[in-house]
Amino acid sequence: MKILLSFIASIAIFSSVKAQTLQDAYRYSSSELSGTARYIGMSGAFGALGGDISAMAINPASSAVFLSSSATATLSYRSLDNSINYNNGQSSGENSNIDLDNIGGVFVFTANEDSNWKKFSLGLNYSSEQNFEEDYSVRGNSTNSIDQYFLNYANGVPLDLLQLQGGENISDLYSFLGENYGFGAQQAFLGYQGFIIEADADNPDNTGYFSLIDEGSFDQRYAYAATGLNGKLTFNAGTQFKDFLYLGLNLNSHFINYENSTELSEFNNNAESLTTEVYFGNSLSTNGDGFSFQLGGIAKVNDNIRFGLTYDSPTWFNIREETTQYLETNSPSDEFVSVVPQIVNIYPEYRLQLPEKIAVSAAYLFEKQGLLSFDYGRKDYTNIKFKPENDIDFQDLNANIAENMKAASTYRLGGEYRIANFSLRAGYRFEESPFKNKNRVGDLTGYSGGVGYSFGSINLDLAYSNAQYDEGSPIYNVGLTDPVNIDRDLSKFVLSLTFGL
Repeated sequence: MKILLSFIASIAIFSSVKAQTLQDAYRYSSSELSGTARYIGMSGAFGALGGDISAMAINPASSAVFLSSSATATLSYRSLDNSINYNNGQSSGENSNIDLDNIGGVFVFTANEDSNWKKFSLGLNYSSEQNFEEDYSVRGNSTNSIDQYFLNYANGVPLDLLQLQGGENISDLYSFLGENYGFGAQQAFLGYQGFIIEADADNPDNTGYFSLIDEGSFDQRYAYAATGLNGKLTFNAGTQFKDFLYLGLNLNSHFINYENSTELSEFNNNAESLTTEVYFGNSLSTNGDGFSFQLGGIAKVNDNIRFGLTYDSPTWFNIREETTQYLETNSPSDEFVSVVPQIVNIYPEYRLQLPEKIAVSAAYLFEKQGLLSFDYGRKDYTNIKFKPENDIDFQDLNANIAENMKAASTYRLGGEYRIANFSLRAGYRFEESPFKNKNRVGDLTGYSGGVGYSFGSINLDLAYSNAQYDEGSPIYNVGLTDPVNIDRDLSKFVLSLTFGL
């Protein structure tokens, strides 16, 4: 009976993959300001300047601007302060770490004086695009219960699939449902076995369910902890044509390593509730590798004015995910129930395509005294695609992305002033939200400053940057969608050492 229902149900309503969300799309497509201290001190406004290792990562023509071979290593101290609100409950969180933000080098080869192609350059650079390390907890009161999450997945699922048969245990059936029906059926199973939901009728063919938790007020506590990194390794080639044009190509290897664990604890004393305590835990492990390329050019109009243009291709990722779950509940008569499958769900590899980007830039140099630089970039987040696109869940998610996300612009302004061997730097940046509804993710505003000293063939640079923006992410994608609202304040102190080769 269960085998027959498995065949019918898998065609009609089930998926074999985890339920990806808009939050996943945003997480893997966003990046922090990272790189050398000179680059960060000017808020990354380097697209028309070149001559910096991190500038090479945003405009590949930058390597050809170097006068000689050079290498840079950068350490950063990163501090993230969060002010958190959940249903009028207030909390805060602080995370800090020291990391290798950037390391790379450029080899410059000078051509024959009679050649129009003055220089050729080869570069290699590693940069940390995004640091996922974060943890916080928050408590609030809601009129929505976690029961809606399980009901959402359970309605339409035959009761026969959620009941243990002879010789089966929790792990067996949870694993069977994951292999044959997917994520949604497993959630229905947890809710049913955890006495959060009950069938409308004690019939194997029943597909309707109701909650064992009465309506009212719910004391909820949500804990989140994550770690991981989104990094990029860039292989660069550049050239200079005559005295006015620099061209370059980047081949980028990307990697994602992200892990998180969450727990929702819910308590109620509502009159008709047969379940009054719920502890629902989830963990996710994500690994991915990807590829992209960049084409760039810098035009030197005269000794003072430069323009830059860069095309970033889409980034093509292969993503692998694993999850674990547990559910524990209690009743008014202290009947504790534990549904702990102890099963690691290993999902089929899927593909993720992140959007292309176009950037234009301009810079004005005041001879050797200083400079001003401006960068503008635009990326259309509606072009994020989860693949294969013939998967019904990915079709729904891609349609959701197209409906809720939008094209977003980035503006960066930076300046540098030199006094003998010292350099003073400052910068400002503004990044539009990729979401139509800015309650999901707000605009980012950032500023930076820095100082550098040249010892001749060795430069020492220090920079500080700060960025502020808001996020409002629902706890779950369905059912209990109350958002956790976070005001983020991200600061970095960056130290770079640059030396000639």
